[in-house]
Amino acid sequence: MCTKKQIILWIFIFFTGIVSGQSRKIINIPDIAGYQTLKCDFHIHTIFSDGTVWPTVRIEEAWEEGLDAIAISDHIEYRPHSKDVVADHNRSFEIAEPLAQQKNVVLIRAAEITRSMPPGHLNALFIRNANLLERDDVMDAIKEAREQGSFIFWNHPGWKAQQPDSTVWWEEHTELLDNGLLHGIEVYNSNEYYPEALEWANEKSLTMLGNSDVHDPIGMSYDLSTGRRPMTLVFAKSKTTGGIKEALFSQRTAVYFDETVIGKSEILEPLFFASLAFKDNPLKIQNGASRRIEITNKSDIDYELELVQPGVGFDAPENVTLKAGQITPLTITGNSDEISQVKTLKVYYGIKNMLVNPEENLIVTFSFRNL
Repeated sequence: MCTKKQIILWIFIFFTGIVSGQSRKIINIPDIAGYQTLKCDFHIHTIFSDGTVWPTVRIEEAWEEGLDAIAISDHIEYRPHSKDVVADHNRSFEIAEPLAQQKNVVLIRAAEITRSMPPGHLNALFIRNANLLERDDVMDAIKEAREQGSFIFWNHPGWKAQQPDSTVWWEEHTELLDNGLLHGIEVYNSNEYYPEALEWANEKSLTMLGNSDVHDPIGMSYDLSTGRRPMTLVFAKSKTTGGIKEALFSQRTAVYFDETVIGKSEILEPLFFASLAFKDNPLKIQNGASRRIEITNKSDIDYELELVQPGVGFDAPENVTLKAGQITPLTITGNSDEISQVKTLKVYYGIKNMLVNPEENLIVTFSFRNL
């Protein structure tokens, strides 16, 4: 017989599993040469740990928002609903998987190893059996994840509950890194950006990730009418579990949040130019004449440009905003006799909302022939 408390809980679970499922948004972030750009969230919780929704709700949310892949990473050690939701650590994945297949959302089997600092909280992706991660010693749990072929990353390294004074890289993290037990790090979690994590990712060759760490229904955590959850952009050879795993281990990711993209320049530059289409007025610029280049931004990202190096013999705007889904003119004006001798007009801009380091923006070059 079920208790009254259990009956109320199951009624709650039933109704939170009923979601609209009416339409799917399209997130316009282009593919780059050789790779698909997959929109992913690898840090999500359900009622099987400390979340408040049924696993199928996470699939519906991801589908409606336009995500390609998610990982339900319920805690191994922290399960406050365990008296009412009795199941093993694999159950949330098993419940969600059939709907994920139906909705064509790649669902990655995962779990969160939840320990005090150091080493803190770690997500293990692509595991085979979450139950085997339930170990007394944290190193045994992490080694088991590695034995299962897992990709392991450090969650919210600057979380004030565990690092209240400063964001510190501990000796234990060096040990994990040196022994192949740490592969990535969250640069962004929920609504927090960790610049130290971005520096460590570059210095220590860690894969950059950005995730929601959502516990409540996604609409309670983010205003989906005006924005979207943070996500990891994965540049994969295929939209499959294997394709995503290969890309993560190869560090082909970027972090996307609040109109900002963080990643390596070799990823961000092709992503930026794949977002744009140019319509050029191919006229040679003489002194005092101008040339208008129309730039169409095909992506959902507003790119903020700032001139970092003036051209030789010509002027270009100091600040340009390439609005998402709009055409923006770029006007170049000759200002000296030197312009007639210039065969290629090169304009250098920093993209203020594309970061490769905490204090360093992506620098791009626009090149146009001066006929």
